[in-house]
Order: sequence, then C-alpha cells, then structure tokens
Amino acid sequence: MARPRGFDEHEVLEAASAAFWSKGYEATSTRDLVKSTGLTQPSLYNAFGDKRGLYLRALEHYLEHSLRERIHRLEKAASPAQRITLFFHEVIERAIADPDRRGCMLVNSALETSSDDEAFRETVAAEMAEIRAFFHRGLVAAEQSGEIAPVVPTNDAASHLLATLIGIRVLARVTPQYELLYGAVSPALKLLGLPALPPPTTPSALAAQDGHV
Repeated sequence: MARPRGFDEHEVLEAASAAFWSKGYEATSTRDLVKSTGLTQPSLYNAFGDKRGLYLRALEHYLEHSLRERIHRLEKAASPAQRITLFFHEVIERAIADPDRRGCMLVNSALETSSDDEAFRETVAAEMAEIRAFFHRGLVAAEQSGEIAPVVPTNDAASHLLATLIGIRVLARVTPQYELLYGAVSPALKLLGLPALPPPTTPSALAAQDGHV
C-alpha cells in the first residue's frame, strides 16, 4: 500500500509554477524550487521525477488555472465575437498589472524550447493549437450568427489572432505600456470586424493609459 504524500500537490505546483514563470526553466535552480515549495529536493523529485518533469506538471497547472479557465469562462459568458475581444482585454490588463513582467508562461516556454527536446516542443505546440482553435471557433460562430462578416479565410484569421497574442505577450515583458499593447491588438480586431477593446478597468491599466506607469 502506497504511503500518502505529506504535502498538498496543488500548493506545491502553484509554488513551482510561480518560480518557473518568474525565472524560466533554465534559470530556475533546484534551490529556487526547494525554497518556493518548502519541500526537499528528494521529496520533489520522488513526487515529480526530475526538474523537467516538475516543469511540465507546473506548466500544466498554470494552463489549467489561467488560460483554459479564461477560455472556458468566456465561451460560456460572452457572444462569439465578444469573447475574442474580451480575451485580449484580459490579457492586456493582467500584463499591465503584473509588476514582475512575467508575461505568459506558455509563450515563455515556447521561447525556451530547444531543437533537441521534441516532446517539449510538441507540448507547447499543442497548447498553442488550442488557443488558435478557440479563436477559430469564435470566428466561425460569429460569422454564422451574423455578428461579423467574413473578411479573410477563417483559418488565416485565427492564425493572425494567435500571432498577435504571442506578439503582445512578448512586448508586455519588455515594454508593458497600455497604449503599445492596445495599439498592437486594435487593428487586428478592426480588420476582422470584431468589437473594439473596452476601456481599461484595473488601476494599473488606467494609470498606464494616462502615462503614470
């Protein structure tokens, strides 16, 4: 009979994902992980295999509680066209509100992938494909309902939105300025006939719009 683990897996993955998200895979040391999770190295690796195994579990945890949660929530609460615009709105606001400029853990992972780790690249690519599929579903449904008119092929439009998302995620890490991010997204939405971004709502985004941060 296996002995029960003496820690809360959710809390450990939350702490590990925060450490990896902040520093990236390569720069996060075992010492960082021990400090952030409160577990010893043997305990961590006994539970998750090795650093790479822990990273993949931490990335999965991050995606489940951020990106996938947002997609699921918006698909239930907003119209097809509105959900795409609100997706970008939330991304911009959260990027501006993050004092550590961490960006997106998935996009950061894509930038760190190496040519000799095909399995890791496939994991990142599969998640990118899920985001593109979210955009594609919204565009198809919006066209079918008459919410937007077809402008370019839907496959191309979904790819364009994915590229826009990746671009602002990278921009937000180095230049988290509201006007810059807003200006990068707005033309893409306008081109496709999607609703305009709503005004900023968080204090950080409002301050950034006014040039205070």
